[in-house]
Amino acid sequence: MSASSAASRGPAAEGGGAAGAAALGADLEARARAAAAAARTPGAVEIYDTTLRDGSQLEGISLTVEDKLRIARELDRLGVHYIEGGWPGANPKDDEFFARAAEELRLETARLATFGATRRVGGNCEGDPVLANLLRAGTETVCIVGKCWDYHVTGALRTSLEEGIAMAAESVAHLVAAGRRVFFDAEHAFDGYKHNPDYSLAVLAAAAEAGAERLVLCDTNGGSLPHEVYAIVAEIVDALGASVGVHLHNDTGCGVANALAGVRAGAVQVQGTVNGYGERTGNCDLLPIIANLSLKMGVKTLPSERLELLTSVSRRVAEMVNWAPDPQQPYVGTSAFAHKAGLHASALARRADAYEHIDPASVGNGTRFVVSEMAGRSSIELKAAELGIALDGPTVAQLIETLKRLEYEGYQFEVADASLELWMRAATGWEQPWFGIESFRVEVARRMGPTGSPTGGSTRVSTPLDSDEQAMHRQCEATIKLWVGNQRRITVGEGNGPVHALHNALLAAVGDHYPQIARIALTDYKVRVLDTAAGTAAVTRVLIDSSDGARTWTTIGVSENIVEASWEALCDSIVWGLLHSDAEAPAAA
Repeated sequence: MSASSAASRGPAAEGGGAAGAAALGADLEARARAAAAAARTPGAVEIYDTTLRDGSQLEGISLTVEDKLRIARELDRLGVHYIEGGWPGANPKDDEFFARAAEELRLETARLATFGATRRVGGNCEGDPVLANLLRAGTETVCIVGKCWDYHVTGALRTSLEEGIAMAAESVAHLVAAGRRVFFDAEHAFDGYKHNPDYSLAVLAAAAEAGAERLVLCDTNGGSLPHEVYAIVAEIVDALGASVGVHLHNDTGCGVANALAGVRAGAVQVQGTVNGYGERTGNCDLLPIIANLSLKMGVKTLPSERLELLTSVSRRVAEMVNWAPDPQQPYVGTSAFAHKAGLHASALARRADAYEHIDPASVGNGTRFVVSEMAGRSSIELKAAELGIALDGPTVAQLIETLKRLEYEGYQFEVADASLELWMRAATGWEQPWFGIESFRVEVARRMGPTGSPTGGSTRVSTPLDSDEQAMHRQCEATIKLWVGNQRRITVGEGNGPVHALHNALLAAVGDHYPQIARIALTDYKVRVLDTAAGTAAVTRVLIDSSDGARTWTTIGVSENIVEASWEALCDSIVWGLLHSDAEAPAAA
């Protein structure tokens, strides 16, 4: 038998007999399931963002009204279909938001939605305060949540199953009669369906018959897995023939996967948040969901030209909520397309798609080459090209050896791109022209007595219970001697710690000559002891994050002296900021 004829027979021929037939049958069954899923997958999906409500429930996030308005504008710029602004009547902040939104927000692509609940047990819609507040907010779209799990109806609401159905149906009908488009968030829909599918279907059917345009299945506890989400969404779509959405949490780490499974099963709306913010472990992250649906599954979400805004929106919203961006966040993180190993970098130099699953530019991100002791010639050359630095062969070889030595000493340039850039520029003979350090000194003083009294050299150890009067006498003082051009300057700065004092002294020394420095703020300061066995003599690594409002950068310092390490990172931060603000060097003497 020829090879071609054997190949034409497929798995049955290779496996032989019953085993081969079974393998062929399994393959055909898998293809049939894939075809069925493809047939269910809609051509387009609505993106419903709930960052302003559900996202703000993340521990550590508290949004002002101004924050919410700014985030809403970012979401509209991205092109989402719906922005859930909050729960009117629940707190003064949400009331003010909807009042100001009506006057100030000019949304181009998104529609603003309010969120609330069904009427109370045993009540009527006309006198229900929650429904009244929803109507008073004035949005065209309203999303209301209702119980879909019999256990919660009888246990939490302590009412009959019939009343649970009536609460959903009557509330939807009341809002529709008032001219609102209504989405029904079916709370605990997946858990409810697992325990009593008939009751869950009855609630959903009643809401649909009353006029709900979307039946949104909520995995409120976040415990469902992708295969469960797919099966339940598919069964509900088949049973009701309604337009279904999904609202998912990330408690199992499957928030994004569950959303994709829901869409494959026929869901036409996905509710989630930017960057996955939300209570407990977060909601499903809309950004990778949008990217996966649009770029991997052929499902339309945003206008195609808006996809490249994903990264900038992610980072702007992170700044607005004062939450550090996740470097490893899929598609939009700073490490999403970062390459550290020399083998990867070498391949990327020849084929851009060798180690990248998409073009980073399609989501507004970019390829980044991380230089470390693992770097080879290609990594160094590509990083230099990225920074616009011309390196010759001998310099590259020298950089590789120096890099390995520095990383052995404790430097970690893969997390300190700004220091790396300055170090690479210095290897070409470049010297920063803005100031030259002669010396610096830091004094830490702790005065134990009250204001104006002698301190007397107390040996008492301070505690967290010290009074404010005692605490106010702890201070650091830094003295810096430096040159700006041919001018020698000596300045003193005070602060609540050595780095703060050094920063203030440096600003005092050069701030009048370089006003750009006033915009540079130190946003984070991290210290790591590299050799804990050495105790107080251990080498310390300091990382400083800085920002000028438009950019952020990280610098590094390493020393057995924590003040020395901090000074190194601080100087690098200021120099990098001056370099990229086009600060003019002083005239030569």
